[in-house]
Amino acid sequence: MSFQSDPLRLSRSLAGKVAIVTGAGCKGDGIGNGRAEAILLAEDGCSVVCVDMSESDADRTCEMIKAEGHGKAIACVGNVTKAVDVERIIKTTIEAFGRLDILVNNVGIAGPAGTAETVDMQEWSAAWEVNLTSMVLMSKHAIPEMKKNAGEVKGSIVNLSSVAGFGGGLPNLMYPASKGAVVPLTKAMAANHGRDGIRVNCVAPGSPWTPMVFTSPLASEAVRTARKEGNLLGTEGTGWDTAYACRWLAGPESRWITGVIIPVDAGLAATVQMTVPKWGNK
Repeated sequence: MSFQSDPLRLSRSLAGKVAIVTGAGCKGDGIGNGRAEAILLAEDGCSVVCVDMSESDADRTCEMIKAEGHGKAIACVGNVTKAVDVERIIKTTIEAFGRLDILVNNVGIAGPAGTAETVDMQEWSAAWEVNLTSMVLMSKHAIPEMKKNAGEVKGSIVNLSSVAGFGGGLPNLMYPASKGAVVPLTKAMAANHGRDGIRVNCVAPGSPWTPMVFTSPLASEAVRTARKEGNLLGTEGTGWDTAYACRWLAGPESRWITGVIIPVDAGLAATVQMTVPKWGNK
């Protein structure tokens, strides 16, 4: 038997698979993490449900997928912090494609500014719902559908964290706290559902230059240059870089991988210095 015909050698193809990507929209023709993830999954033959709060942004992602002529895509508007919306998203997926194989929990926000002393607690709670609770809620309703699939590996969940959650040290408390919580959440989910045939992994981007960053008050050319020069490769990351890792973790080539956290950060998390000194609050 030649190695080309080895039955243990898997194809990267996602033909016949169905994915949900939350936060799959992006303004205009921009390429954020979620849009890039949806496009790359479709490129490998996957049918993708593009979930976003903005119907026009989700529709544009579907248009871009269809223009490339690969997998199928439909838009689904919903708030992934609301159980009624999540139930409808899952129902829409099953009605449209008959199954669910992949869930990419991509939605996340910067959240409120402030320290433990100054942060607005109502905004804190709302942001926590987006950055963490939404992942649990989507998984809660996705996992029962994945468990219906045949085969040893029945489903794959990819959660989006951030290298900001590895070490803290940022001027705002909310973002590193919530993104840091995604790490043990992922590992616990991997332990809980591994014997169900469901893999759960995490991608932690490290400051790729995406449209969400473009609109940030921090989006100056000086900051952009510092972000690029501050990593080990001296290059700028994009939403595509995040999406390449997500596609690999979602697909069959990573069939023996679960509970891992992959930084996509040009080595930022491997450096000693992860904070800007003397940020302060005054």
